[in-house]
Amino acid sequence: MSAREIVDASSPAIVRVEAGDDRVGTGFILDRTGLIATNLHVIEGESAIKVRLYKDQGEYPVISIAGVDRGHDLALMWIHPKASLPTVKLGDSNVVSAGDKIYAIGNPLGMDYSVSDGLISQVRQLSAELTILQISAPISQGSSGGPLFNQFGEVIGVTTMIVTQGQNINLAVPANYLVPMMKQPQTIALGEFAKATKELAEAHGEGKGTADDNIEIHRKVPMHPVTVLDGCTQKDVEDIVNAIGEAIQNGAPLYNTGTPAGFEACFRIYEGTALRYETSAPCKGVQTAFGDGLLRASSLATYKEKAWAMRDTFDGLINVAERWVKGKHP
Repeated sequence: MSAREIVDASSPAIVRVEAGDDRVGTGFILDRTGLIATNLHVIEGESAIKVRLYKDQGEYPVISIAGVDRGHDLALMWIHPKASLPTVKLGDSNVVSAGDKIYAIGNPLGMDYSVSDGLISQVRQLSAELTILQISAPISQGSSGGPLFNQFGEVIGVTTMIVTQGQNINLAVPANYLVPMMKQPQTIALGEFAKATKELAEAHGEGKGTADDNIEIHRKVPMHPVTVLDGCTQKDVEDIVNAIGEAIQNGAPLYNTGTPAGFEACFRIYEGTALRYETSAPCKGVQTAFGDGLLRASSLATYKEKAWAMRDTFDGLINVAERWVKGKHP
């Protein structure tokens, strides 16, 4: 389908979400009776949420929350429309790959129904429980919770985060995470939802202060002996250093947003690399080094501290790799 065909077919099922006095996001209709998906961070901590349909077809209060997935930043909401609603079609986000054409529709900065196109830049496995889609389609504040379409007009993601430090990095949550929520919808009262997610909203900067405000970081970069690389070939060491460099390149801009969500996203990227090598590194010393870093991170209270613990692990391994190479090629 062309971009225009996707916009024409799908826009009636895309909604503007207003939470409280100043938060605007995007959502999309999954069921004709009024089931709507959005990002959890768009509505968390709020009991006054309303939805505006396409082209002034009506404005409805959200009557209850139908599901919450904190780990994937997703929420489902119920409205009670006067008539049957148009819906989007979900695709299979498990089959998307880097290079796939995609289209995003949202409400950037509160302006209604803007479309942007691009590619899947990378499908990133941040942990066993979290996959994220990095996309080149530009998205802006207010587009959070909007649908990400493949070239067949199917929703394969939910746009969720924009990182503006350095190059813009745009992220989406795979749509398949919505499927179990849709299969078992709930009915959570808005007051109960607001109370349960109040601390989460404050941690994301929607309240006064965050858990990371007064955290001091104390670097503890390990100084490994070069024997930690015994059993590794030069190609193995190069691969490890390249993987660490890629993790830092992707994680550091997220950390530099200065938000708790950015700290967590950074840590998850670092954690994914560490977990991979902790189980499959070609030399035992490297496995142990990554395992020690993961153990230290698990003992810390905030994602800000956890991210730095993993960065210390990375820097220690980069340092020993440099000394190892110089020893091999003085």
